[in-house]
Amino acid sequence: MSRRRLGAVLAATVIALALAGSATAAAKPPALDARAWALIDARSGEVLASHAAARRLPIASATKMMTAYVALQELSLTKIVRAAPYSAISGESLLGLQPGRRVSVRDLLFGLILLSGNDAAHDLALAAAGSEARFVRQMNLRAAALGLADTHYANPIGLDERGNYSSARDLVTLGRRLLRIPVFARIAASRSAVLRSLRPRQRIGTLNDLLLRTPWANGIKTGHTFDAAYVLVGAGRRKGVELISAVLGAPTETARDLESLRLLDYGFSQYRRRMPIRAGRDLADPSIRYSGGELPLRASRSVAVGARRGQRVSVAVRAPRQVEGPIRRGAMLGRATIHVDGVRAASVPLRAGRTIPRASAFDRVRSFVGDNVVPIALAAFVILIGAGLWRFLRRRVEGEDEIRVSREEGQAVSHQRHDGGVTE
Repeated sequence: MSRRRLGAVLAATVIALALAGSATAAAKPPALDARAWALIDARSGEVLASHAAARRLPIASATKMMTAYVALQELSLTKIVRAAPYSAISGESLLGLQPGRRVSVRDLLFGLILLSGNDAAHDLALAAAGSEARFVRQMNLRAAALGLADTHYANPIGLDERGNYSSARDLVTLGRRLLRIPVFARIAASRSAVLRSLRPRQRIGTLNDLLLRTPWANGIKTGHTFDAAYVLVGAGRRKGVELISAVLGAPTETARDLESLRLLDYGFSQYRRRMPIRAGRDLADPSIRYSGGELPLRASRSVAVGARRGQRVSVAVRAPRQVEGPIRRGAMLGRATIHVDGVRAASVPLRAGRTIPRASAFDRVRSFVGDNVVPIALAAFVILIGAGLWRFLRRRVEGEDEIRVSREEGQAVSHQRHDGGVTE
């Protein structure tokens, strides 16, 4: 049995024992045999446990987290680059590409995170900036922009070198930022990957034993050099919450994995799983224009979140107040968002609970009349009053005309009598 295989078996045994004792997790944070550590809630960044979290320490291949971050900002995943010559020393982790071989940025990122390939880091730096020196300047600029006050880089690989350091606090902060990038989150959580741009294709597996032995783990990056000892930035999702840990300077690989597990297990023990949204539950009932009635909008799936004692869980619904057909059943018409102490924790689409056909002409007319009863009544009243007033005025005018005609006729008769010499 190889030394690495034996180490993996021993690590798995110790981790299994630790998991068996998780039900009686301590109420206070564990004391770890490492130089520094930190544990945060990935949703809010709240620190749950820490020790010497701001201490500047060598971080080995955890450096590659920033290498990945800069590469993702500067390069397209589909970009094809040619592997550059890389002078490796004995014991370095490598992806193992021959110089000149064509490979995609996507596959280099998998090699960078899963295999911790130093040559992959070198190729990404050249592809993004033209040289390692220019790439390292970008790394430091990004670190400053992210507020990583205890971080500085001297190379994109993590080799022991003056000026290449970070802290547990900065590493969990960077990990939180990286896990918000979907493509990185998928890479960091992968147990294995197929490098599709290579001919023939090549399958690789992760060096992160925490991923292999704990189904809830989803990252992030291992590291080891003589100066840094053993480093692991870990992450996991349980009970509806995601936590991120960093353990720096552990004495052995097994201790690093075990202490990361203990730290994460302690964090999860502080949370209780709550399910404020259940699949099929009506969360909004907008009215249906023209045809009347309401359309139930339902959560498309159940959503659980983790909350600690005293934390407030709330649900905010965004949905239209009124809808109009045609709408097919299952159409997305809104979203419900869960907040824990005011911080967004999860969200789920709201979908139409039934089909609504297009409104008929009769429905539109009926709806118009129903929605405008008062204005229509007022208009009819005004029309009736106007018609009555018009009739009244017309009759008055006609009456005055008759009187005027009668007077004119009377005057005409009088003139005729006068003109004819009629006297009494």
